[in-house]
Amino acid sequence: MTKKEELLETIAASLIPLLQAMDSLTWARQRFEPYGIDLIVNAIWDNSKTLEAALATLRSRKWPSELKTFKGIIEKSSIATLDAYKGLKEAAKLDGFDALLQAHRSIKEHILAERTLYPAADISTPISQYYLPQEYRETKDLLEKIESGADQDVPLGGITEHSMQNGKNLTEYAVYIPEYLDPAVAAPVVLALHGGKGSGKDFIWSWLPAARALGTVLIAPNARDKTWAIAGEDLDSSTLDRALEEVEKHQNLDRKKVLMTGMSDGGTFCYVSGLFNNSCATHLAPFSASFHPMLLEFISSDRLQHLPIRIVHGTRDWMFPIELAHQAKECFRASGADITFVELTDRSHVFPQDEASSTLDWFLNGVS
Repeated sequence: MTKKEELLETIAASLIPLLQAMDSLTWARQRFEPYGIDLIVNAIWDNSKTLEAALATLRSRKWPSELKTFKGIIEKSSIATLDAYKGLKEAAKLDGFDALLQAHRSIKEHILAERTLYPAADISTPISQYYLPQEYRETKDLLEKIESGADQDVPLGGITEHSMQNGKNLTEYAVYIPEYLDPAVAAPVVLALHGGKGSGKDFIWSWLPAARALGTVLIAPNARDKTWAIAGEDLDSSTLDRALEEVEKHQNLDRKKVLMTGMSDGGTFCYVSGLFNNSCATHLAPFSASFHPMLLEFISSDRLQHLPIRIVHGTRDWMFPIELAHQAKECFRASGADITFVELTDRSHVFPQDEASSTLDWFLNGVS
């Protein structure tokens, strides 16, 4: 075996277990609920053992100096991924909401692994494929387009984190612009609103693969308080408008194609903010959201006519029962909105990342 072949074998032996372990975490986090965490952990645990062995091998072998940075990225991502598995193992020892809270804490390490690994996506096809939905990972034209964007001397897009002054408050937001987009060409945009006590810089990773595959700009702002202004004074809609204005300084946006989507409280705020006449949103896609029909008393009937709304909800949702989503569907449909309803029979109060690309397909192409 040549030195080049040995090196390729070393890279594959380190990278493939990492990507498989990270994919398994993505699968697991979409199935969390208060009871049954132990079953989920048992289903994916072997991946952690394989990754642990791969990390030991990576550390034991000599890498060329020019690949020192790449090795460091894989090592740090592997450590974070293993920490996520360890956290899940601890969650499996608990019951009820204690288990759920611990499981969600462990996923912070998965997000750290994704954030750490992403810079290597432009030099590794398997890593690049990880940051795409499963159904797009073998799409040759897309992979070539992504590669051509990465080959530019100065990448035009990527993921960035920002802060802006909004009144007396400093608000943070994360942005993803697919690297292959032309800044001069108006691009559709997604406003992704995190759940209660979440953050845009974490939530953006749940939407990035779909946005990367389908060519949408992605903006994930923070709520000004611990959660969105779903009651009382609306402190957050202005944040969404400001974030759009800031991004437009660098990338042309198609204001006729603005999707407002969100998880849990973020989904509820899609209703609170997105239904009003002055909303920037042209489409709404709430996930696992709450709803009260009284809200429609404050909404213009003209605004609701043919407004595209895609409601996604799990039948096992313990926080906002599926009946709320059915009620929203019937109320909006009766008011003239164009409703697409997606009922997930195996999901609880989670963000179903595997629904992100179909949501963007609906948004961009009208596919239900």
